[in-house]
This record gives sequence, C-alpha cells and structure tokens, in this order.
Amino acid sequence: MVFKNFRIHIIVRVVLLAATIYLLFHTLKSNLFIAPVIVAVVVIFQVASLIRFLDRTNRELTSFLQSVRFSEFTRSYQIEGMGGTFNELNKAFNEVMQDFQKVRAEKEESFHYLQTIVQNIDVSVIAYSADGNIELINKTAKKLFQLASIRNIKSLETLSPELVNTMLTIKPGENKLVKVQFEDDILQLAIYASSIKIKDKLIYLVTIKDIQNVLEEQETEAWQKLIRVLTHEIMNSITPIASLSSTLDLMLKGMVPQGTDAPLKIDRESVSEIQEALQTINKRSTGLLHFVNTYRNLTRIPIPNFRLCSVRELFENIEKIMEEEIRKCGFEFILSVDPESLELTADEQLIEQVLINLLKNAMHALIGRQSGKIQLLAFMNKRGRITLQVVDNGPGILKDVLDKIFIPFFTTKPSGSGIGLSLSKQILRLHNATITAHSEPEVETVFTMTF
Repeated sequence: MVFKNFRIHIIVRVVLLAATIYLLFHTLKSNLFIAPVIVAVVVIFQVASLIRFLDRTNRELTSFLQSVRFSEFTRSYQIEGMGGTFNELNKAFNEVMQDFQKVRAEKEESFHYLQTIVQNIDVSVIAYSADGNIELINKTAKKLFQLASIRNIKSLETLSPELVNTMLTIKPGENKLVKVQFEDDILQLAIYASSIKIKDKLIYLVTIKDIQNVLEEQETEAWQKLIRVLTHEIMNSITPIASLSSTLDLMLKGMVPQGTDAPLKIDRESVSEIQEALQTINKRSTGLLHFVNTYRNLTRIPIPNFRLCSVRELFENIEKIMEEEIRKCGFEFILSVDPESLELTADEQLIEQVLINLLKNAMHALIGRQSGKIQLLAFMNKRGRITLQVVDNGPGILKDVLDKIFIPFFTTKPSGSGIGLSLSKQILRLHNATITAHSEPEVETVFTMTF
C-alpha cells in the first residue's frame, strides 16, 4: 500500500501495530501455541518497520552530510509522495547540492584560470615549503633553469649554491639580487618572496626574473651620461690649455732669432702676455685637479654607522644648524613630524648631510622670490614606509633637467660642483632607501626620501 502523506502513513502503521498487539494479548489468553508466536513476530516486524521508516529522514540527512564532507555533489534526493515537509526537505537538499556544484565549478574555473596565468607569464614562479619541497613551478622557471622537472630547490645547488641559500633564507617581503654563472651565460636574478599559510603549512611564493639585459642597458646608459659629463668638464679645461700652450710656443719661437748667439727679442708686452697665458694655464690646471679630487671624494663615502634615532630630534638639530641662514634669507620654515614618536634606523650624520644639502638647494632656488617657504616633513607613507621630504615653492625644475639632476657633476648652478645630489643618492642607497624629485614649475619642488 502506498501512502501519500507521512502523517497518514504513521497513523496507519500505529493503528495496525496497536491492533496486532491487541490480537497478541487475545491469542495469549487462548490455548493456542502457534498463533501467539506468529502474532509476536508480526508485532516485532511492524515495530522494526516503523523504526526504519522513522529513521529514513535521519539516514537521508546523514547521507547528505557525508556527501558534503567528501565533496560528492552529484547525488540527488527523491523523497516524494511523503507530504509537503519532506518535499521541501528534498528540495532544500537538492538546492544545496546544486549550490555546492556551482561553487566547485567556479573554483575549478578560477584554479584553471590562475594556473594558465602562472604557467604563461614571463616571470619565474616557484612555491615551496620550508624544507625546499616544491609545490608549484611554472614553465618559465623550468626554462630559466633548463630543467624538465624539479621536486626540491636543493636540486639547484649544482647550478648555484648561493641561489639555493638565498631562497631558503629569504624572508617574506624581501628583495634580493643573485648573480649566477650558468654555462656561458651570466644571470642576474631579482628574487622577491612572499608567504601564504595553507592547512597550518607555511608556503613560500618566490618570483624570479633575469634582469641582466635591463642592468646592462641601464649601466651602459649611466656610463654614457657620466662620460658625457666628464668629457664636457675635461674638455672645458684641456681646450684652453692646449690653445694657450700652442700660442706660447709660437710666441717663444718668434722671440728666438735664427742665429743661436743672437740676443732674444723680447719686450714687456710679450712678457705680460706670457704671464697671462701661464696664469690661465695654471688656473685651468688647478680647476681640473679640483674636479678630479671632487670625483675621488664622490667614491669615498664612509660606511654608515646605523642606530635608532628620533626623526624629531634629527630635524631639530638641522633647524639649529640652518637657523641663521634661514633667518638672514627671511624664508618661512615649516617643520612637521607625524607621528611625533617617529624613529629611523640610519646614520644620523650622513642623513643630516643629505638634508642640509637639500635645504641649501631649496634656499638657493628661493633667492629673490617673495614669500619663500621651505618645508621639512616626515611621515609614514601609504605603504607604511618612513618618508622624509624637503619642499619649496621656488621656480621649480624643468622636466628635461629633472632626469639629470642625480648624475654626477651635472649642475645648473654657475658655481656648483654637481656632486651634491649624486652624493645624496649614494648615501641613501647605503641605507637601502631611495630619493626622488618631483617639480611643478612656479608651484613647488619636492625631494622625497623613502626608507
């Protein structure tokens, strides 16, 4: 018999069970022996059937939870013909299964999408655990190291022990440069590391890019710029020296007669001209010697003595040093540190030298301007890095000049040496920091140091 409602089904079963129990008591009072046994078996069967029927929902729910647990989302549930509540339960089960199937399909699509990106980008990507076991490596990395397969990064020791040691010791967020001699090629590998935790397991994700060609291009460009500046400075001194030397030679030849015993033909005017020429030669030679000494000083920057220092105290010391000059010029000077407790690990004297140089450049730019203002600022930028800025409202720096201001010996000042900003940049590089310049003519010029 098929019942179309769970409640009716239960009621009928209970009524039949009650009737069968009544029949059992009735047969026990009679003298029959077989009938009570048969009726008792029927009672037991009905009770077991009722319990099984009642447990059907629990079995279906258990099956559903097991499917969720083991990610088996292809199953469907059919509990029709047992009333509205069971139909709703069946519908809910199937909807949940469909949602799980949809989420799984979306995850698989995202996984394949990311896999495609990782495998086809031109940057080597390697994911590995702390013991070096590789979880993921893309085709670019295999091509870079000329390997068909690799299971542990320690396998790269034959290529470069330094590379393996760097990858095992690099910390998340660090950038490192490793030079690798690979057969006839030299690889300059820029390595950046990050980390991710998966199931209580720390995975290091490292990107590696060969920047040898980029470095060579930048190095060549830097040498060309430096050579142009050096050539310009040297030619400015050598040309007049060569010209005056040739003139002096002709003058002296004209003073010496053809006969060896004849007296020299020399007058006061000629002596004066020779003296002027020699003075000019001496002046240009001294200038050239000063230029060479300046270049030597540029390459002799002391090793920084790092210590933790208060940025507020650093700024106040500079303010005391520059106070008299700023007062004489009449410029407005603004000093700001946010937060006040900001601290910096650096060589305080070297950073003072950089800041004083930038402040003097700003003061020079403001000469002859009304309402001149210089700002010395310190704050944490959006990336959480300590930033120092020197800002002035001077005439600004032209765009074509802005790209050259950090080149050694390049200067726009008539009496400048052209090493101040270059020296500042080298000092900041020793601090693992950067210096950049931004200028909006007639509005403001900003020199930014980022640590």
